Amino acid sequence: MTRAVQINSIAAAALVALLGAGEAMAAQCGNGPGGFESWKQQFANEARAQGVGGAGIAALMNTHYNAPTISADRGQKSFHLSLDAFMAKRGGSIIVSRGRAMKQSHAALFNSIEQRYGVPPGPLIAIWGMETGFGAAHGNQHALSAVATLAYDCRRPEYFTDQLYAALTLIDRGTLSANARGSMHGEIGQTQFLPKNILHYGNGGNLDNAGDALMATANFLKAHGWRAGAGYQPGEPNFAAIQAWNAAEVYERAIAIIGKRIDGGE
Repeated sequence: MTRAVQINSIAAAALVALLGAGEAMAAQCGNGPGGFESWKQQFANEARAQGVGGAGIAALMNTHYNAPTISADRGQKSFHLSLDAFMAKRGGSIIVSRGRAMKQSHAALFNSIEQRYGVPPGPLIAIWGMETGFGAAHGNQHALSAVATLAYDCRRPEYFTDQLYAALTLIDRGTLSANARGSMHGEIGQTQFLPKNILHYGNGGNLDNAGDALMATANFLKAHGWRAGAGYQPGEPNFAAIQAWNAAEVYERAIAIIGKRIDGGE
């Protein structure tokens, strides 16, 4: 073996060893509760290396495997319904009726939001009503445990790892309580924000407060291309912003229809 070949072989072996060590350090996903505690330890080590502070690490170590979250994640059947069936199941006509009243009773708030973000009341009220029944049902899961469970679960670990890092950052900053309650996937507040969206669009507000939550929702839509005065039905410019809010086609169309009815479109 020539010296050059020998050096190249040593370098290649070192690279393989380095890559292998990196793989060994990565927290391994799982498909049941058995590996969750070990995964937490591994993830905590990674999180420290990424700059997560003591408050975030302590909160992570106090999470539990949330079986109801996994059950809900595997059972999202309503998004496969027809539009009419979905609207009926989610109470579309009730949301329209109550939403029109909300538009009147919160007129000053919605005028302020529209002036700032260009988003009219209809789609915001539709989201508010669809997500929590105008604040009636925020969810009662331990939000951080829900997010950590989904980051550990092998179905969508990359997506929820990002959400978990965002949650730990918010906890370190004091913006999010380690014991915050939310829905099955860790969504929080009146319009159900995941941690990454709280970090980027929450405006530092209390999303359990309707005004702050609606402001944050309008901020999200504007950041995703909402243009003041443009339409938001399928095929119109602002429908893409509604699509950014939720990836389920039947949900997107329902928001557009309900919003239009609240705004007096029909």
